[in-house]
Amino acid sequence: MEQKVEKQASLESVPVKRLKRELKYQGTILKMYEDTVEVNGHQAKWDFIHHDGAAAVLPVTEDGKILMVRQYRNALDRYTLEIPAGKLDSPDEAKIDCAYRELEEVTGYRCDHLEYLMSVNTTFAFCDGALDIFLARDLKKTHQHLDPDEEIEVEAWELSDLLKRIYAGELTDGKTVSAILAYACKAGQK
Repeated sequence: MEQKVEKQASLESVPVKRLKRELKYQGTILKMYEDTVEVNGHQAKWDFIHHDGAAAVLPVTEDGKILMVRQYRNALDRYTLEIPAGKLDSPDEAKIDCAYRELEEVTGYRCDHLEYLMSVNTTFAFCDGALDIFLARDLKKTHQHLDPDEEIEVEAWELSDLLKRIYAGELTDGKTVSAILAYACKAGQK
């Protein structure tokens, strides 16, 4: 253990210095940069993507089922099954406020109290996007408020069936896998 701690400390002392950050592209949800960095006296070009952040919700019904959303994801060119989530409306929006809004907009349910479950950095090798995940119980039915370009189906799943899909490699969305596994540990299931 000591050797591992010493190695980590020596790695953290390696000087990495950003020399320049140049905006290459700005889209509706992200900004792409090219960073010029110096590592051990050598210059390198690194990609960097900035994302303002997002929130996700693991909604649990009164009978213990988890509400999941099925939607098309362009980057994968397929439909996915995942927990409801969405980006912040502005960089200074509180993630819990985003979570309350996204829960109702995406699923058509709301709740009076969200419980913090965890935070995840989804792709920190090149992106600073961070996501807070909340647990929602005592759901009250309202109706979805989807954007014109969204087509989302809401499905109720047993926790045990979602765990089987994770272990079979059928659920691969990082926020969804993290949230379900954390909730399963909290609920005492494995």
